[in-house]
Amino acid sequence: MKIGIANDHSAVDMKNEVVDYLKSLGHEVVNYGTDSYESCNYPEYGEKLGNAVASGEVDQGIAICGTGAGISLAANKVNGIRAVVCSEPYTAKMAKEHNNANVIAFGARVIGIETAKCIIDAWLNAEFAGGRHGMRVDMIMDIEKRNHNL
Repeated sequence: MKIGIANDHSAVDMKNEVVDYLKSLGHEVVNYGTDSYESCNYPEYGEKLGNAVASGEVDQGIAICGTGAGISLAANKVNGIRAVVCSEPYTAKMAKEHNNANVIAFGARVIGIETAKCIIDAWLNAEFAGGRHGMRVDMIMDIEKRNHNL
């Protein structure tokens, strides 16, 4: 699988560890984040990742900033993105099974690398359940369409 990753300055070290972990699992990783510790603006990186996932350039995405909140908000502004902040594996699993989340986010200042790996595993190993959940995802995407030009 081809996975995009994006981060801001607060998450450089965690991003590098996550990249190594994903590669050890056999995934190709594309870096849309910064490699600098100098203060930067997470919305730029969230948007880059969101565009890469939405266009199909990568299959899925992982976004990391201090809390995961800001970068996921930016990614979610891209049409077709369903980014969910996860601080533990259960949310990641359910985000995929029920919401077909195509981006997960977490905070480098919130969780450690071992928890990040567990979150990634839960998300990557889950499958979208479809059915009534598909209808709900469609409803979410309809909200996006209705509000696209506002």
